Amino acid sequence: MNFFFNNENFSDHLISIIRNYNNDKIFILADNNTFKYCYPLIEHVFLQPPFILKIESGEQAKKIGTIEKLWSKLLELNADRKSLLINLGGGVVSDIGGFVASTFKRGISFINIPTTLLSMVDAAIGGKNGINFYNFKNIIGTFSNPQAVIINSEFLKTLPKEHLISGFAEVVKHSLLDSESAWHKVKYINFDEPDFEYLSLIIKESASFKQKIVESDPKEKGVREILNFGHTFGHAIESLFKNKNKEIQHGEAVAIGIICELFLSNKILNFDFQILFEISEFIAKTFPIYKIEYDDYDLIYDFMKQDKKNKDNKIHFTLLEKIGSPIINQSCEKDEIFQALNFYFQIKG
Repeated sequence: MNFFFNNENFSDHLISIIRNYNNDKIFILADNNTFKYCYPLIEHVFLQPPFILKIESGEQAKKIGTIEKLWSKLLELNADRKSLLINLGGGVVSDIGGFVASTFKRGISFINIPTTLLSMVDAAIGGKNGINFYNFKNIIGTFSNPQAVIINSEFLKTLPKEHLISGFAEVVKHSLLDSESAWHKVKYINFDEPDFEYLSLIIKESASFKQKIVESDPKEKGVREILNFGHTFGHAIESLFKNKNKEIQHGEAVAIGIICELFLSNKILNFDFQILFEISEFIAKTFPIYKIEYDDYDLIYDFMKQDKKNKDNKIHFTLLEKIGSPIINQSCEKDEIFQALNFYFQIKG
């Protein structure tokens, strides 16, 4: 997979890829927002307008019905195994587009052009594609790498503040997995007055960190499991909100998960409590605080038990011994999970 991060040469990278395909074999997948705000920034590179495949915006699009409609549209437009699908959007678009491309006629080429902070540092990189099913997050999916990921941080200027903040959770996660120096760079980001030049440098480091990990373990059989940090709680909380027909951004749920899993890191691996408190306060001041009722704890626990990372009938977490030292396949007792949720709700933004 080719990985490009260069705002000035963005168009050149895209042109070098699409020149290998006939104009009638190029398709762009976008949601309603990215078609309106992001497609105009790339349409000049095409000699003829490509076929546009549009889906609704948001997590609700990640369902089998959306996939069936896209398969049908590709058939109708005579797409074949020499076609190229360009996924222009955030994590939902890259998840859906990668799944469609990897399954249509047993696989066609695709590239990801991430347009959100979350997709630039996470969803567009790594070859994990999937959809939700029966309120379970990404429970159906494939491993299939894009031909290329082309990142242009100029797209971030099209985003509302809350979407920037949501994606920032993965940047925080990567910095804690990486090193103390990475964390210290990240904690000075201020979204009230964003410095896009500085943010662009942080994004490049964060995306490069993830790319390094997934290249060493493409099918998540070992070291790549460290990237699950914050996600065992995060995915369960997303499932809870989906079950209640309430909204929560993926990054906001992961931010909660980071705090909870740092608490477990302290309990199980003696992660330094002062650093736990420092990170938790930073997250609480940066991200929205959500209220979850104690009566929902059992349902969160039930969702955790369905997590695809579990082994030997135990819920597994990636925890930190210290910043930069993640330990995979850690388990704990149910009451410790409840204590972690209680700790989150004691943090004041």
